[in-house]
Amino acid sequence: MISFALVTGFLLTADNQKIFYNHYKSGHDKVIIIAHGFFNNKDTLLFKELSEGIARDYDVITFDFRGHGKSSGLFAWTTREENDLTRVIQYAKEENYKKIGVIGFSLGAAVSLINAGKEKNIDSLISVSAPTDFWKINYHFWEPDMIKDLRLNIGKKGIGKGVRPGNPFRKKIRPIDIVSKISPLPVLFIHGKKDWLIKPQHSEELYEKAKRPRKLILLASAGHAERIFDEYPDEFLRLCRDWFQKTFKKDMEGLCEKQ
Repeated sequence: MISFALVTGFLLTADNQKIFYNHYKSGHDKVIIIAHGFFNNKDTLLFKELSEGIARDYDVITFDFRGHGKSSGLFAWTTREENDLTRVIQYAKEENYKKIGVIGFSLGAAVSLINAGKEKNIDSLISVSAPTDFWKINYHFWEPDMIKDLRLNIGKKGIGKGVRPGNPFRKKIRPIDIVSKISPLPVLFIHGKKDWLIKPQHSEELYEKAKRPRKLILLASAGHAERIFDEYPDEFLRLCRDWFQKTFKKDMEGLCEKQ
């Protein structure tokens, strides 16, 4: 049984958006921030289960990007969400954690990569199913794996999902153009080979463009983003735990692998 205190509240970004968060405090001196993807939020079933799983080893902060969940504003398709993540990281620093890690999913992973390329404010990053470029997302609707993603939007796993979208045509920073600026921050790229929405080639290209230390893990039977956790929770948590344990200790042996 995991014991933690759940603290909730909101933070005000530099551009005056209210960003609501859940802070799972279990007494650790290191924290993991979880950045969800499009159409999700911190209070959906899978992100609650993921947060509780990670809370065995670290404190956890989850939050709603603008235009999602309880947060204000409209979703800006990665053009302004860096402000949201930056403010949450600032909050984690105000809480005096010794180490800060981030796990980003899909467009949340894109925002995390953009933030890491511009700011030097975290200690380790996991990018799950990130696109190289918003305009190169694949959308292979005809593939059977799409139906499995659709099922995550109905029933108890779909409760609370949604988005308030803004203008998708604002100029965006492409993750592929900024990933080389992340070093020396260690980055783990995780991608499912059956991903119908953002093909694994995206993470392969990001990995090749990134500087050391970095690592790429392609999972043969896995799909898109949080569905990796949904179908393989123990393996996903193990990958995250192993990565943060090594990188928080600055143990970089084997961190330039592709598997």
